[in-house]
Amino acid sequence: MELVPSRFFVTHSSAVSMTSDLNAFDRALLSAGIGEQNLVAVSSVLPIGVEQVERTPMSMGAVTHCVLAQMRGCEGETIAAGIAYAYRKDGKGGYVAEGHIHGSADSLREILKCKMKEMSDIRDVEFCEINYVVEELSIPLDNYGCCVAALVFTDYR
Repeated sequence: MELVPSRFFVTHSSAVSMTSDLNAFDRALLSAGIGEQNLVAVSSVLPIGVEQVERTPMSMGAVTHCVLAQMRGCEGETIAAGIAYAYRKDGKGGYVAEGHIHGSADSLREILKCKMKEMSDIRDVEFCEINYVVEELSIPLDNYGCCVAALVFTDYR
């Protein structure tokens, strides 16, 4: 069976928890609208004809394929997670890069820019406009924190 995504949406969020970084991750996923799904991480290819849509509600427990970036941290840290994505200029799909750092959203955006450039260079293709979705969090004292960013596939052909 071949699953070729036909639609996707992009989401991001951050959250804190006084209990654990796992609880902060759970809260961030809930805030991003994907906390009630069984997430399956996939790599970075956007198929030909895939369409970006608004965030879509999904059934609880649904197996959900996504390109997921996450960064967890502790009090006093600044963390960031994000994705970059672009379609090829020749119309043959596109690509997604994910990243996460102990650092700022601006620094992560530069890293993602470099990743997308190398993806373009090694394939000898040009990209249309590159889209960036980056979440940054300065974690308060006595808390754990998590940032997430995801490109989520919703429908298949």
